[in-house]
Amino acid sequence: MNQPLHTLDPDDIGHNDSANPSFDAVLDARLSRRGILRGGLGGAASVLLGGFGLAGCSSSDSTPTGGGAGTGGGTGNPGSGGATTPARFNFNPVAKSLADALVLPAGYSASVIYAVGDPLKAGLAAYRNDGSDVDFDWRAGDHHDGMEYFGLTVGGNARDDNGSERGLLVMNHENLTTVFLHPKGVTSSNGVRVNKAEVDREVAAHGVSVVEIRKQAGRFQTEQASPFNRRITPLTPVGIAGPVRGSALVKTVYSKDGTGARGTLNNCATGRTPWGTFLTCEENWAGYFARIKGDDARRSAREVVALKRYGLNEGSSGSYAWASAGTEDAYRRWDLGRSGISADGSDDYRNEANTFGYVLELDPYNPSALPQKRTALGRFAHECAVCPKPVVGKPVVFYMGDDSRNEYIYKFVSKAVWDAADAHRGMAAGDKYLNEGTLYVARFNADGSGEWLPLSLSNPKVAGYAGYLFADQADVLVNVRLAADAAGATKMDRPEWCAVNPKNNEVYFTLTNNSNRVLAGASGSKILPDAANPRAYEDNFTGSSATSKGNVNGHILRTRENGDDPAAGGFKWDIYLFAAEAGAPASVNLSALTADNDMSSPDGIAFTRNGLLWIQTDDGAYTDVTNCMLLAALPGQVGDGGPATVANKLGNDSLEVATQKGKNPTADNLRRFLVGPKGCEITGITETPDGRTLFINIQHPGEDTRAADLADPAKWQSHWPHGGNQRPRSATVVITKDDGGTIGI
Repeated sequence: MNQPLHTLDPDDIGHNDSANPSFDAVLDARLSRRGILRGGLGGAASVLLGGFGLAGCSSSDSTPTGGGAGTGGGTGNPGSGGATTPARFNFNPVAKSLADALVLPAGYSASVIYAVGDPLKAGLAAYRNDGSDVDFDWRAGDHHDGMEYFGLTVGGNARDDNGSERGLLVMNHENLTTVFLHPKGVTSSNGVRVNKAEVDREVAAHGVSVVEIRKQAGRFQTEQASPFNRRITPLTPVGIAGPVRGSALVKTVYSKDGTGARGTLNNCATGRTPWGTFLTCEENWAGYFARIKGDDARRSAREVVALKRYGLNEGSSGSYAWASAGTEDAYRRWDLGRSGISADGSDDYRNEANTFGYVLELDPYNPSALPQKRTALGRFAHECAVCPKPVVGKPVVFYMGDDSRNEYIYKFVSKAVWDAADAHRGMAAGDKYLNEGTLYVARFNADGSGEWLPLSLSNPKVAGYAGYLFADQADVLVNVRLAADAAGATKMDRPEWCAVNPKNNEVYFTLTNNSNRVLAGASGSKILPDAANPRAYEDNFTGSSATSKGNVNGHILRTRENGDDPAAGGFKWDIYLFAAEAGAPASVNLSALTADNDMSSPDGIAFTRNGLLWIQTDDGAYTDVTNCMLLAALPGQVGDGGPATVANKLGNDSLEVATQKGKNPTADNLRRFLVGPKGCEITGITETPDGRTLFINIQHPGEDTRAADLADPAKWQSHWPHGGNQRPRSATVVITKDDGGTIGI
């Protein structure tokens, strides 16, 4: 791309033109994306790992300064809200950085364990990292993203939920940095892909990795000969499970009866089930498909409405133009144009996109188990599928977000109630709990309350929706965005990851940003701020004329279910954090963040077992000041703050919005832990059960490098992790404390 990276966000996609209010009409405009927390400490000791050579970084304070008592939830049952849990950070806040290095606090170390192209089986040659490696079926894919750790017994191949010496890392490979994946970048002619081998490589570099790791001489290493190692790619056979199974909406040449499909695509965030399986979430899958000009005329009016709601417009060639590579089935499947004569699509690939956009479940411990697309959880740009600890006799619940501008937050409640005997039943338990249940979408009210709206034909608003006539529940779930429009859900500022606080079952949602928030003249995809998404403002960039508008920095919202029951029909909410630059006006820096904890575009988010919250950023608005980062937080609880007013200013327009705001964080409960190399996103976080090893992913370092500059390594944005003139690589990093202690607190 020719524009500076910080002016663009490739995930900032929006196709929601419904008339739904952004939050309870225009009454209360509430938060925006730049929520940042308060730090208060000066410069701290840290370590830079550029190419993983270590160099000391100056510090004004080399003594760890912990906070006092944390403000986590009650120490008793979830939701008790009683005594707080004492906790102290064991590191000093790391300063912002623009170095091409991984910056850590003093007393911590990091190493790369699994990078793009690394072999997954014995005897496979090491990755050459010059674009000449072809076979990704047994190599690490690109753009490492969401990740989970699954423990193994040390002396066998059995599941061990407390195993911290040996385990399986299961991670997503979301996307590609094609400029470095091929010898000279992408080869094309007038937009047509003329090198099929390049397309094959790109397809296989997507998906999921399962890789065994174990400690040897005190350090984790991958086990290339492990029987558990494997890749799940867009070519892997998978099942379609739940209400959509067998529907005419998912019939294709590949699966004429609509019971199967191929692969998974654009996998971002993750989840894990109480029965020990992995959930991978298909995010921006729609951009991979082509639709020839004139295809609308070959489709019914209902089909056109459904396609456009997901951005599948005619005339598109797809983000990588895979369909243009040839007429063979491997490439033809990416073309959604209706070419067959069947009524149900079983003689072409008009329905292929309907087989993507789900939560895919796979069993890390059982390579022979067929992965299943759990369609009862709906089809959208899935971010996360996280589950509170189940209670015997109660339904199992999963929370999810739809990562596009003005999309929604969802909850799935199983029909079956939890039986502890299912904790080791693997995919059979998935069949029991994930194939039947009720999918809900959230509506946020200005007074800090909210409702879960059912997405089924039993909801009169869904059944009688004038914008689209749903045929059955399979239709509702395939076109769940339309159903959520009908139900009257609240449009949100790009819901990304979510996480459940183990101390009190409150749920945290990152709302990364939204360039479509305006203060006047709202229409279509341009919407006014509201109570849950209250900010709209302007941000300029150092040394550049580039400007971003809207909810530029994002925020983190949290909910607490009524009666502390995850299956409840209503909830309370507030905004935990407004991301912002420390030097921004108070009307933008509403959480009073400081230089030690300011941030932009919160994205990845996860709680550890002890209630520590990790916040990761994927930023395009603050990269003139710092690379993306990882922060640690000891959060409070919903209602620890109170009502607030956001005084928005954008150009000549102004608008005050009432919202519910949490207590401002301080240095005692929010601080920066890590800063990544140039051009990266910090994502994918998990830990060993003993809390002594943290795994994170560094995604797409150097992604702003232009193909025109590939011949000159000096012009590349990054050379991380190996330095020199090496091509940058997405990679999984292992972080430990030098004294062997727990990470963070």
